[in-house]
Amino acid sequence: MPKATPKARILLGCLLLLLGIQSFGQATDNVTLRALLEQLESRHDIRFSYANQDVDQIFLPPISENSPLTGALNHINLYTGLKVQKINSRYYSLVLPTALNICGFVLDNFGKNTVSGATIEVLGTETKLITDAQGKFELQNVARGTQLLIRFLGFKRQVVTAEELDAQKGCQRIMLAKKYHKLDEVILYEFLTTGLRKKTDGSIEMDTEEFGLLPGLIEPDILQTAQALPGIRSIDESVSNLNVRGGTNDQNLILWEGIKMYQSGHFFGLISAFNPYLTDHVVLTKNGTSARYGDGVSSLISLKTRNHLVDRFTGGAGINLINGDVFGQVPLRQNMDLQFSARRSFNDFVNSPTYNSFVEKTFQDTDVRIAGLPREIERRSNEDFHFYDFSLKYLWDLNDSHKFRLSFINMQNELSYEETDASDVLTNESSLKQGNISVGGQWSSTWFNGLQTRLEGYYTRYEMLSNSDKVQDNQLLAQKNTVEEAALTFSTEYAFTEQLRWVNGYQFVESGVGNFTNVSLPPFKSDIKEVVRSHSVFSEMAYSSPNEKLHARLGARLNYIQSPDNLVSANGFDTFIPEPRLNLSYKLNDYWAVQLLGEFKSQTTNQVIDLKQNFLGIEKRRWVLSDNDSLPISKSRQLSSGISYDSKSLYMGLTGFWKKVKGISTNTQGFQNPGQFNGEVGEYTVKGAEFLINKKGARYSTWLSYTFNQNDYYFEDLDPSTFPNNQDIRHSVNLAATYNLNGWQIGAGLNYHSGRPYTQPDSDDPINSTIFPSQINYNSPNSSRLDDYIRADASVVYKLNLSARVKASAGASVLNLFNKTNILNTYYRLNQDNQTVETIRQGSLGFTPNFSFRVYF
Repeated sequence: MPKATPKARILLGCLLLLLGIQSFGQATDNVTLRALLEQLESRHDIRFSYANQDVDQIFLPPISENSPLTGALNHINLYTGLKVQKINSRYYSLVLPTALNICGFVLDNFGKNTVSGATIEVLGTETKLITDAQGKFELQNVARGTQLLIRFLGFKRQVVTAEELDAQKGCQRIMLAKKYHKLDEVILYEFLTTGLRKKTDGSIEMDTEEFGLLPGLIEPDILQTAQALPGIRSIDESVSNLNVRGGTNDQNLILWEGIKMYQSGHFFGLISAFNPYLTDHVVLTKNGTSARYGDGVSSLISLKTRNHLVDRFTGGAGINLINGDVFGQVPLRQNMDLQFSARRSFNDFVNSPTYNSFVEKTFQDTDVRIAGLPREIERRSNEDFHFYDFSLKYLWDLNDSHKFRLSFINMQNELSYEETDASDVLTNESSLKQGNISVGGQWSSTWFNGLQTRLEGYYTRYEMLSNSDKVQDNQLLAQKNTVEEAALTFSTEYAFTEQLRWVNGYQFVESGVGNFTNVSLPPFKSDIKEVVRSHSVFSEMAYSSPNEKLHARLGARLNYIQSPDNLVSANGFDTFIPEPRLNLSYKLNDYWAVQLLGEFKSQTTNQVIDLKQNFLGIEKRRWVLSDNDSLPISKSRQLSSGISYDSKSLYMGLTGFWKKVKGISTNTQGFQNPGQFNGEVGEYTVKGAEFLINKKGARYSTWLSYTFNQNDYYFEDLDPSTFPNNQDIRHSVNLAATYNLNGWQIGAGLNYHSGRPYTQPDSDDPINSTIFPSQINYNSPNSSRLDDYIRADASVVYKLNLSARVKASAGASVLNLFNKTNILNTYYRLNQDNQTVETIRQGSLGFTPNFSFRVYF
């Protein structure tokens, strides 16, 4: 070892001298609390009782040997915070106070800059506050042992204890570390309510565990929440019939744990079929979808339950005026958990005001009117309806690198319906059963050098059975619609750096659809089964710049669609479909950002509505497969661009979009005028703009959203060939506000949209009786419009702590607060007996209250 130079030895000696002086100063300036207590015991012939952990490692300035005992005890309290309690003339005890005053400064540990606006949440309570402009916060009388969660967008969350922030020790500095997400998880803005966020890729993410309140809602349900967002509406008020940028509901790809769901609602779509309290992560994408996903030419809705293990049993239960439910997660072993949820309606035991409002909307027989004639026959009905759903998820972490998940869900609707005339003579007797059973598994692994693999597969089965017995006509109608689908996907993800990753994969899907119909009078029977197989490969590159200003995702998907040789229909197909995807966003500065999204997508499954064989006028949709002839593969192209402003308390966003979907049929678009169309094939084009402004404070949030939507059909074989789409809602407005105070959450909102188009009969010559059977003569398609729609909603929720581990909430909501009558749809049918046109008007929900009480543990 080389010898130190004289200069180095001098510097080393000075350093050691300084350290020695510092140590000596500490030793002489401060004494241990234990030593001081021993001195006082000897000097004053007294004894102290205390917990060793409360006095160990505590240093404080010494006191004079002449100090009186009271002065010494005050000295200890001043410098340590320990309370000295006199037991008798000789014995004293030292105890920690039950509450502390705390304070701290929140800083960025990278730039050492103060972080203003960071949220400080006292866990186990409703107390929340934010740091001031200097990053400082203060709280009085915080119980010892209390944990505080400190969070701020872009930084890792940090939990500290009250003892660490004891104000007697001075305001401590809390250093937040930067949070580096995977590229598809970067959050741009949390808006409307807590737990609802817009990501940099343009998608909307909802975290149900953090979800706040939206007007009219008392549950964190994405299928209802989505309708508060611009560009998303349900023209018939159902939570499972979402129209995203002018598309139909069957053009939305809904995934639960990666499994495609062919049923998404209960009670004809008025209630979501997914338990929102076990589903804790939802992502809705309108455009710029990842190449991982095929299908769904309008949107992607991905729902996932909690995906990590817990160290103790967690769960909850609740009840509202429609159903009761229970959910939970149970640790089975150290590396195994089981999740469960179950829900069932109870209207077969008692009918609530909410249920009665739903029934009135669904069974609107009283809205059937014979044009120009008074009603001559009064009808009465008796319905028996109930639904249930339950799910299971098995979580097994073999180790940190290999994880297995197995999921199961079952949802069922059952309805029986009897109709009698004024003389109590049975005229119609019907039943309907609808259900979806699915099972899926995933195996994810992390390998060397940032390589991840994922193998997943699923099987899903949807079935709808309906029987209608028209007793007076001696006609029996039976229908069955089934969908069976199996899929297998293998994907890899390789991270070259924190900024660049590459995803590749292969997916195989086999879809089989069956439709069975049997009519007794006139005799008719049909049994059709079709199968389509698809092989898809996809590749995608994602990049995020080091300064996080640029986020880019470029990918492509290649689908090979084929009909199996042994099951091919009269017009099978064997085709390749390329689908490029584009997703770009760039932050111009701290507040402004721009975005460009684009995608090509396709799908082979659609829903048709056949009112010639309807179910008592209740809209009943059937799944069918594309056949490359009467119903080709639907293909979409979509492009959108937008600009947004985000100052954390104020968000403004403006997006323009264009979408074209080819390969649609008049049978899949919800035309409800029999004989008007005959399954013509065409396309629709949507051009529009979406605007959202959201102002938020510590306790309130208020927003206004507006959507302009011009949506036109083009059918070459019709005259006119171009006319408004059934989903052509030109103007939509949502205005709402929420307020939080001391556990109370209050929300109120107003929904407005212009009337949807419909087709009226020719007033001069409504019936063509020159042919048999007679038909209605219609005006130009969708040349009339319904009146504008307007509805006010309100809700209130109160949250409280029953104990340290048990929380509860009670909530009440009202849909259509002012009981305004809105007509959602109007269509016509011909009464062949008296050659008159019947008008069917479908009204909205009336005044619909709901109440809930929930317990969490």
